[in-house]
Amino acid sequence: MPQSLSILIPLFNEEEFIATLLDRVLHAPLPGGMTREIVVVDDGSTDGSGDVAAEFAAAHPGIVRVQRHDRNRGKGAAIRTALEQASGDFVVIQDADLEYDPGEYAHLLKPLLEGKADAVYGSRFMIAGERRVLYYWHALANRALTGFLNLLADLNLTDMGTCYKAFRTSLLKSIPIRSDGFGFEAEITMKLARRRVSIYETPISYHGRTYEEGKKIRPWDGIRTFGVILHYRLVRDTYKDPGPEILDVLAGTPNFNRWMAETIRPFLGDTVLEIGAGIGNLTRHLAQRRRRYIVSDIDPEHLAHLRNRLHHRPNLVAARCDLTNAADFTPYAGQVDTVVCLNVLEHVTDDLGALRNLLTVLKPGGCAVVLVPQGQWAYGSLDIVLGHVRRYSKPQFIGRMEQAGFTVERVIEFNHVTLPGWFLSGRIFRLRSFSRFQLAVFDHLVWLWRRIDRFLPWGPTSLIAIGRKPQ
Repeated sequence: MPQSLSILIPLFNEEEFIATLLDRVLHAPLPGGMTREIVVVDDGSTDGSGDVAAEFAAAHPGIVRVQRHDRNRGKGAAIRTALEQASGDFVVIQDADLEYDPGEYAHLLKPLLEGKADAVYGSRFMIAGERRVLYYWHALANRALTGFLNLLADLNLTDMGTCYKAFRTSLLKSIPIRSDGFGFEAEITMKLARRRVSIYETPISYHGRTYEEGKKIRPWDGIRTFGVILHYRLVRDTYKDPGPEILDVLAGTPNFNRWMAETIRPFLGDTVLEIGAGIGNLTRHLAQRRRRYIVSDIDPEHLAHLRNRLHHRPNLVAARCDLTNAADFTPYAGQVDTVVCLNVLEHVTDDLGALRNLLTVLKPGGCAVVLVPQGQWAYGSLDIVLGHVRRYSKPQFIGRMEQAGFTVERVIEFNHVTLPGWFLSGRIFRLRSFSRFQLAVFDHLVWLWRRIDRFLPWGPTSLIAIGRKPQ
């Protein structure tokens, strides 16, 4: 099935150029038979721009759509409205003037289609095509803003302020966009950096306008952009949904993730299937030195992130695998030495059926490493946000594994230290997220927790079962 592209056009007072621009966008060559849709948002134009766009849309039904704002709200607001209408696999933002050439879409999309990038910036300063020579001070301000953002976000972009940006649509839709004006460029870049996605740059041609010719950005917009960069360095607002936000928070605990990985690594064989990998917090630790590592999830955004983040590993394959769907396990039946299922089983209603699905992929004598939360009495608001159906007792967990056909060799009690905090946060204070500061402190002290954990007198936060498939 051909992939599709959504071209988002924020429009404000471009009556002279919009018809020509739309015609160029409509006929721009796309790679590999890709289809297109064009979403124009007239952002309160006071000239005839909206009417011209509407006439063009009427002449090309099903391809071009026009939305209207009742007043001018700014570029970011227009992009936000257009994104709500986007249905393509990828998104390109196209300004309504003629400064950027739609004929370069294929060049811009190439890293996305090759699975190397989550976002691509068309840089006006990586010279490979034509560039109109214009304002020195404008270019200097752009470089200063880009340098300031690079410093705070730890990037090495050449052109943060480019108006030619392409994204995976699911990624862009998962990020809250707050800026209404030109601050969108800085906001989205800071949030992409926070999400640790794969950003590529590619050189583009640039046919800039003078202020007399209609250029709209002003010095005050540059000052505001500095403020946006500072704000999103201090405020982490990168996910619309709380579940992925919590996974992102936990990604900031590398020492804890290493502790978990080192606990289960001795039980891993050469061929591994990991279920519910999320954003790969454990994958990057476990995939090393495996002959074949199959990383799976049911969230398309997570899978795309995993493919791009780990594409440099030739031993790694990313695939959709639903723990409750037996058909998803059929391609791997009897092929896997080890199946790893960490913090997933508690999310499904039919946990027995899920465990039986894990059994089918293992070779005789193969090992299942399954981690679940312990203690139903600790079930609270954090479990609800994470989508947990239950927490397990040790006898209950062993019983389910044995019912599914596993021989349980061992159950490891893991991470006693955080159980009181989990209970207080979820049952007493009814929190719905983790404090990043508290987790950072906790993570810096993991060296201590690892030494005292087994001596603590209460139960563990998690249970890890090591189950074998009978020979």
